Amino acid sequence: MSLPNNRKLWTGVAFAAVTVALGSAYAQQGPRGKSSYAPVEITEPFSAILARLSAQKPSVEREHMAVLNERYDLSNRPAAGVTMDRTKPVQEGVRVKLTAGTTWDSLAGMTPEQIRDRNLFPPGFLPLPHPKHVEGGMVFPRFLINEIKRQEARDLTRFDVDFDIPDHFLPEFPPAIYLNQRSDLGDVSQSQLVTVENYYQLFNGIINPKQLEGLRLLVTPFPQQQFNQTEDRRSEQPSRGGDALFPARRQAGHRSGGRSRRPIEPTGRAHTAPRCARRPTTTTPSRSDHRGRRRAPCPPSACRPRFAIGRRC
Repeated sequence: MSLPNNRKLWTGVAFAAVTVALGSAYAQQGPRGKSSYAPVEITEPFSAILARLSAQKPSVEREHMAVLNERYDLSNRPAAGVTMDRTKPVQEGVRVKLTAGTTWDSLAGMTPEQIRDRNLFPPGFLPLPHPKHVEGGMVFPRFLINEIKRQEARDLTRFDVDFDIPDHFLPEFPPAIYLNQRSDLGDVSQSQLVTVENYYQLFNGIINPKQLEGLRLLVTPFPQQQFNQTEDRRSEQPSRGGDALFPARRQAGHRSGGRSRRPIEPTGRAHTAPRCARRPTTTTPSRSDHRGRRRAPCPPSACRPRFAIGRRC
């Protein structure tokens, strides 16, 4: 058999094996659900929901704070002479707690099987649950809530849960914004949280009209499950929304610690598609390096590791 034909044969075999593997993995996910949406039938008045969940709030916060203290050292130990972009100190030291009687050196001398069998894996490296894990939803730090209320008269306080990670672990607020094309301008946010109230003043004359209109859409709040104008909300007063994409998720959430989780489906899975499934990688064209060689296409931003350092796309 010639080399080209042999290569085609092995390519076909590999493709068939991948197809079978993917089909088997999908089949193991369980039967198709009845609906993609959580039930929203309201069986009690909003005043009763408010009273019930507000009464449960202290115990919810105590339980989750116990989880945080069990896993992490939450003390305020700023590193000497190390600050963020402005002046907020960076915390120092390893904060993940080990199981009693173990050390990092003893763990380094064990095999993964030994760590697993003795149940010595540090809990601080496990996924951190949402304080209201079944319900989920955005929970914002108090400094972000206060700034949004000052600018837009929109209250992002939840009556069922509060943000619980100490401020000294969060990046400075609001974070600086630098534009690759206009590095000469420095921090274009001018130390302000970008919202629908100030985006035009901050960016007019810097970005083009299409970009300015796109930014307007990003800073416009939209109703979502915890912040809306129906009884099915977690804000005391009816809300215009809590999920403006730019201030809540980009400038503040990803940089200042705002936490979110989708509701849990009846099957137990988070009520969302994988992030990388939302936008195909083929939307980003491949590029050439400095020698003219073609590079593989960069994945969309939703699929890039958030804290990884890699090539610039």
